[in-house]
Amino acid sequence: MVLWVIGIAATNVLADALPDSTWVALKPLPHMGRSAVFALAVDPSNNQSLVVGNTDGSLLRSTNGGATWTTVHTGKATLTTITYSPVTPGVVLAGTRGSGALLSRDGGVSWSSAAGLEGRAVRVFAFALNLVAAGTDHGVYVSADGNTWSQSGLPNPSINSLAVEAIHAPVRLVAGSDSQPSSGTLPLYQSVDAGATWTTFNPPISGTIAVKITAGPLPPTGNVRPLMVGTNTGLFASTDNGATFTSLSGGVLLPATDYTQVSFIGDHFDRFYAASDGGGSKSGGLWRSNDAGQSFVSLQPPEASVTALAVSNDEQPVLYVATFHPSTHTASLWAYHDTGDQPQGPPSTASPVASGTRTTHPGNESIVSQILGAPQLPYVGLGLGALAVVMTAVLAHLRGRYR
Repeated sequence: MVLWVIGIAATNVLADALPDSTWVALKPLPHMGRSAVFALAVDPSNNQSLVVGNTDGSLLRSTNGGATWTTVHTGKATLTTITYSPVTPGVVLAGTRGSGALLSRDGGVSWSSAAGLEGRAVRVFAFALNLVAAGTDHGVYVSADGNTWSQSGLPNPSINSLAVEAIHAPVRLVAGSDSQPSSGTLPLYQSVDAGATWTTFNPPISGTIAVKITAGPLPPTGNVRPLMVGTNTGLFASTDNGATFTSLSGGVLLPATDYTQVSFIGDHFDRFYAASDGGGSKSGGLWRSNDAGQSFVSLQPPEASVTALAVSNDEQPVLYVATFHPSTHTASLWAYHDTGDQPQGPPSTASPVASGTRTTHPGNESIVSQILGAPQLPYVGLGLGALAVVMTAVLAHLRGRYR
């Protein structure tokens, strides 16, 4: 009864209003299993409308900020990415691992298969005004409407990341591969004619896999969008269409790790979030910059490994985050209303489905503090007490026998 009341209380918090700068556990997805969540998106026009995909091939939708979920599509292929169109309201695209792409025109309520991507692993979508591009295991595909696709002039490389650097004609695209070249250089490609032709470029930045590429909004002056490239070793920024890059990681700003998520805040070219799953280490996390990457603040997610990030289109955005605990293979979903205050851990009345209540990274805790803070501590104490009683009785018996 107590757990039921706590669960209802947590749901009401989500339905009414999120507390400022506080991590709140969302209801787990049905049949979420023991796999990480990589596909998660929030509607640009409604910060309570979400779509998430799981490894079982199901798409689930929430209209109340993750308090409840409804299955809107069932399949067999793992969902790899979900993206709302920033241009056409109601259009949502989802990519799968080996079964092409799915399209929704009603905000994620209903879905149909997109033509031309059958059998492809679709990892990323990017939108221009009159063009949609998709990065797949066999190059970049393009579409005018998201429903019918054809291969671009980059047909062979396995593409892991993709961004639209110029949304007006001539559309400029930047793509990155997940294949490690024999040269050891970062495999990047660019097109200045909407994907008809491509050229390679190899900026002097570290890493051999382009994990994430994101283009931000235009600054107040000029016509070049900020370009962020996350590799398997760091995060880099360019303000000249990729001609030069500045390293944002590896020093005092950010750890040198893989950066799998980069999202800008609304129309601000200088405000963005960067996230990492840590690449199997404890160096993952979630950070915010309000000054184009000159400084960062850690938002201290409850679990350091962040596998998916969705940011609402608000001045003080709502962040929806998927995390993964490697040792227990547990995926969790969280919401965070970023008002700029000091990040707080989950509320003390959090739902029992929450994966943890820590406010700092696991790597920052001592072993003693982890033991003392463990929720199982009272039960361990009772067990040790019972064991002590038994051992006392045994010793008394043995002493009586050998006197």
